[in-house]
Amino acid sequence: MATAQQRELPPEVREKAKLHILDTVAAMVSGTQLEAAAKAIPLALSFGGNPDALVIGTNTRVGVLHAALANGMLAHADETDDSHAPSLTHPGCAIVPAALAVASRENAHGQALLRAVVAGYDVGPRIAEALGGVEIFDRHHSSHAIGGVFGAVAAATALLRPDTRQAVWALAYAVQLASGNTCWRRDPDHIEKAFDFGGMPAHNGVLAAIMASQGFTGVADALEGKPGLFAAHPATTRPELAIELLGERYEVMRTAIKKWCVGSPIQAALDALELLLQEYRFTASEVERIVVALPRAAAPVVDNRAMPAVNLQHQLSLMLLDGDVTFHSTHDLQRFNEEAVISLRRRISIDPQDNAEFESHPRQAIVHVHLRGGRVLTQRVQHVRGTPDNPMSTSEVTHKAVDLMQPILGAQRAQTLADRILGLEHVANVRELDGLLTPNSVHA
Repeated sequence: MATAQQRELPPEVREKAKLHILDTVAAMVSGTQLEAAAKAIPLALSFGGNPDALVIGTNTRVGVLHAALANGMLAHADETDDSHAPSLTHPGCAIVPAALAVASRENAHGQALLRAVVAGYDVGPRIAEALGGVEIFDRHHSSHAIGGVFGAVAAATALLRPDTRQAVWALAYAVQLASGNTCWRRDPDHIEKAFDFGGMPAHNGVLAAIMASQGFTGVADALEGKPGLFAAHPATTRPELAIELLGERYEVMRTAIKKWCVGSPIQAALDALELLLQEYRFTASEVERIVVALPRAAAPVVDNRAMPAVNLQHQLSLMLLDGDVTFHSTHDLQRFNEEAVISLRRRISIDPQDNAEFESHPRQAIVHVHLRGGRVLTQRVQHVRGTPDNPMSTSEVTHKAVDLMQPILGAQRAQTLADRILGLEHVANVRELDGLLTPNSVHA
């Protein structure tokens, strides 16, 4: 954290990090149209404060903490943002808003932002994985919120160029600010979830970083000491994972970018159903039932949920009826209540699996389509499109981002913004992006 700005990034890491920044910015821009934004944006504007950073979706700059809070909620207002399977975190929705807010406050250049974001990905997911990842999640602690705080504090601290003592103090405050309970799984509106995954971690990470940079002293061993963060979770913690291959293995390279704007456990099922539809050309009317095998831990997250974006049955029904799943169809509540969709949802079930094969590939799915007449079509997807083993290309990520942003920004501004982020190392001041992040309606 203290030396992030002095380290050259390997070319492949630099390029991958830019894709994650672009993907997260697209999630923030598209998120301005969703319910979480209707709460987060007015809240941030009501706080006001120094004009440190832009609230995306407006032409107003507010205090750095409030910008990080609002933009973090926008980044996870939907299920568009990236995910890191080994730690069970969504790093980008906390790290990128926190880094953007502090970079804007500090008038940082694009290269500094890029290095800070990579540092965030290297710290946040590692801490969450060291705490137990899925195991701590199963004990009702939200790995997403906790990992997000540490990712955000690392990115924010890296931009403030601290000495090592200040970086340690920032971690001490992050330990105290790291919180999260998996009750968000009952959130019906994706508003609290947006706060838990994005807004709260981004805000708290920036707060901890700024406090330490201004001389707030703290415990020197808040992570590994006794008592300390790791000692508080003795049943699940493996502290050595926090620094395993640090400086050699970059966690951004192990982070997935979603092809579909839906919950992570649905991704493989959609990939599999799309492949079956392309090969066998059947229609929704021919389907008697569909059974989807998913890892047992993932199944409840997406099983007939009230939120369309995390409802596996709903998303597969849309794929059957439309041949595709789009951002618009995912969030169309009329479709959620459409009789044809409801009828299909009733024919789709999840078969939770806890065998070793599913544990070794926790994002996989096996889709069994039972057609009328008795024929059964089966497709397994172990490596979802966008995961490290099956990555999306730069053009695919750019297409996704522009498609998400152009309804709000306009096609030309969306493409220009994507191009600037893909050339982020040449941006002299991150504030240059502000004009591109303001919607057409605000300009008008």
